[in-house]
Amino acid sequence: MQKIDLAVIGVGYLGRRHAAIYKELENVNLVAVCDIDQRRLDEVSNELGLKGYLSYQDLFDKVQAISLAVPTRLHYKIAREFLEHKIHVLVEKPFTTDLKQADTLIKIARSNKLTLQVGHIERFNSAFAATKKIIAEPRFIECHRLSPFPKRSLDVGVILDLMIHDIDIILGLVNSPIESIHAVGINVLTNFEDIANARISFRNGCVCNLTASRVSEEWMRKIRIFQKNTYISLDYKNEHAFIYKKIGPLISKNPLPIEKEEPLKNELASFLECAIHNREPLVSGETARQALAVALEIQRKIW
Repeated sequence: MQKIDLAVIGVGYLGRRHAAIYKELENVNLVAVCDIDQRRLDEVSNELGLKGYLSYQDLFDKVQAISLAVPTRLHYKIAREFLEHKIHVLVEKPFTTDLKQADTLIKIARSNKLTLQVGHIERFNSAFAATKKIIAEPRFIECHRLSPFPKRSLDVGVILDLMIHDIDIILGLVNSPIESIHAVGINVLTNFEDIANARISFRNGCVCNLTASRVSEEWMRKIRIFQKNTYISLDYKNEHAFIYKKIGPLISKNPLPIEKEEPLKNELASFLECAIHNREPLVSGETARQALAVALEIQRKIW
């Protein structure tokens, strides 16, 4: 089995999960972890039996791929340096802070024939995979993504932190140009928007209503998709879905059969396969750029 040498850059909450999963996968040699926080670096490197580095530049000659799980403001700089050293990159969402940065990373990856994948994890959710097979022509989509106030990802607002997941999903489901965007939002506990709502209308008539909040009491990760004679309700968090169908004057409700799997494990395994076998990622830089463009436009309309 062909293996690839990899390091995880940034071992906070998400990066630590990346590292633990890579230790379980067969086609990767996790050679190191990197973080600027010495205490956290020592804790994770000792826990996983790996060498720890304070400077990511020390890894250029030691790895063929990286998982990048640092604050968003650092995505562009670090990803660019690794791509320029001909190293495959998986970067957590949001891709970058602006479109010019995204375009530059895409160009470098393409010219060096490298895998550049962005961590839109819901694409790898088992419930979504089962649901996508029966979605034909959605007419109305409603998304709710709510959470209590986090201790991380506070360098961006709730749109780039949470709503961008649903933006990515609906762009993949609705095969039509966007006609208009209306958005509202407010900051509550940070200098960024902490709760926001967007209404996106597509040229084919489909309308999407998205709500995201990081100042809620409950956790919610749900999407409801309405199409002719059919309504699909999907819960990302609990990985279950129901389909409602009109049969004559009645409405039937049935669960969709789902084989539950760890979405992040699927995402990382997919990245490795793409890097090793030169395949197009499910969420490429180009795909992630589309979601970023819509997210930034919603943000612009709010502020």
